Amino acid sequence: MKTESTPRPSAIESRLPVGLFLLRVSVFLVFLMWTLDKFIRPDHAAAVYENFYNLGGLGGPIFYVIGALQLAIVVAFVLGLWKRWTYGLVLFMHAVSTFAAFRQYLNPFQDPNLLFFAAWPMLAACFVLFYLKDWDTTLSL
Repeated sequence: MKTESTPRPSAIESRLPVGLFLLRVSVFLVFLMWTLDKFIRPDHAAAVYENFYNLGGLGGPIFYVIGALQLAIVVAFVLGLWKRWTYGLVLFMHAVSTFAAFRQYLNPFQDPNLLFFAAWPMLAACFVLFYLKDWDTTLSL
């Protein structure tokens, strides 16, 4: 019976950057949609901030500023720039949003709360990207 062996270090070194790149792009896509939402539907962003962060009364113009800052961060992140800061900020932003939804985790089978559990693997991906940032070199500036 043949068993799988542990990959050679050279195989890991060649595969790891590709895997990290795919994580980076997929995390970027989610953040891009959340960022675009602030420009396209600032009223929705205001409802999210009020419901999850207890920050009510924010008007549309503030979401253009927040969206512009977030867009700059996530574009630098997907390009692999200033990894310590951009990967750290992406991890922080997603951690805040994941933990802010704690009420949804307490009642998972009430619609649409089950969808909130998708935040956990993405949080793990953000952590892995930050933790292994030095090995995320594929298409990284």
